[in-house]
Amino acid sequence: MTTPAAQPDEASGINYRVLLGSLSGSVIEWFDFLVYGTVAALVFNKLYFPSDNEFVSTMLAFVSFSLTFFFRPLGGILFSHIGDRIGRKKTLFITLTLMGGGTVAIGLLPDYAAIGVAAP
Repeated sequence: MTTPAAQPDEASGINYRVLLGSLSGSVIEWFDFLVYGTVAALVFNKLYFPSDNEFVSTMLAFVSFSLTFFFRPLGGILFSHIGDRIGRKKTLFITLTLMGGGTVAIGLLPDYAAIGVAAP
């Protein structure tokens, strides 16, 4: 007599929702890097780093862009450690709250016309 083959349980199959969520997050993140890199080359050198030398302005814009590639692994190390200590859900909540708070703070910053040279 033959016995029927064991059915794979749910955990061993591909979870397409997780796959789609991961893919979506990665696509959005790398699209953001693409847009920032393009705008850094075309706009940021004139808008945020005005200088007599256009090469220096462009390099300063790209240095600010390259810093993201340096700090991303450091943030991954830090928050993976925190995630192991207090849990992944709480860590995700903390990181999303920090990102949202930073975004709100940037939106509320006064400009040069309001506070002069103290403006960022």
